Amino acid sequence: MTAALDPRLHAHRPDLADRRLEGRLEAARFVEGQPAHVAMPVADLRRRPSADAPLETQALYGERVRVFEDTMEGWSWAQLERDGYVGWIPTVTLVGGEPPEPTHRVCVRQTLVFPGPDIKRPPMHDLPLGARLRVKGEASDHNATYGLIDPFGAVVVQHMKPAGAFETDFAGVAEGFLGVAYLWGGKSALGIDCSGLVQVSLDACGLSAPRDTDLQIALGEGVETDAPLRRGDLVFWRGHVGIMLDGARLLHANAHHMMTAIEPLAEAVSRMEARGVSVLAIRRLPEFASA
Repeated sequence: MTAALDPRLHAHRPDLADRRLEGRLEAARFVEGQPAHVAMPVADLRRRPSADAPLETQALYGERVRVFEDTMEGWSWAQLERDGYVGWIPTVTLVGGEPPEPTHRVCVRQTLVFPGPDIKRPPMHDLPLGARLRVKGEASDHNATYGLIDPFGAVVVQHMKPAGAFETDFAGVAEGFLGVAYLWGGKSALGIDCSGLVQVSLDACGLSAPRDTDLQIALGEGVETDAPLRRGDLVFWRGHVGIMLDGARLLHANAHHMMTAIEPLAEAVSRMEARGVSVLAIRRLPEFASA
């Protein structure tokens, strides 16, 4: 029974499992997940409870999490509610309970949180694109207008949008990560990978996407490999995905350039074929089919 449930997306181990899976698999103990949310700009979700374990993905500020186990060593075994990913997250990055209902989200690649409405004060930390915030007030000085966020801090208003106001060009959002270092499992301007780039860019447009390429390949509708390509088409190889900016240019976070880069699709195809890897599929998202 266990083999039928993807461990990336279902919280189960031989000794412990999500109570919602009871009856679908065997485990020594089933527990109710406890709600929590991410209170750091970016929280790493790792394969094992160790700082040197492989990075699976990242959770962003304000993201809801369900915790199934806390260890004495400072790790929580948890599931991200946004995309269902399961792994180990540093407990210090979490706050118990549901987060305040967000009113806004960060709409730029990276913004700064100031301790008060003054851009000359040293910022406390940054926040990534897609971070969810609750703005509880507004203040201005002679430099800018700020949203005062919960629990504290100030963010300039031009770096936020209302929670329900979304972008319309996810390829354009992805272009904003041009030059960002490649990081396996990354999802922010500090480092991002190919599927993370797709996921965060679609999220900015109000569309949910799975985390990994083998799951993202089910998005949208198939396009013949010899058909004319359009902006926003997704090109998949085994373990890799890129976003078409037009009929010829591909944008992707990749280990060849070790950054998010733009190159002719033909060059990427040739390089991958030289390694014995061919294009698996091209997918078109109906929401952007006319872009």
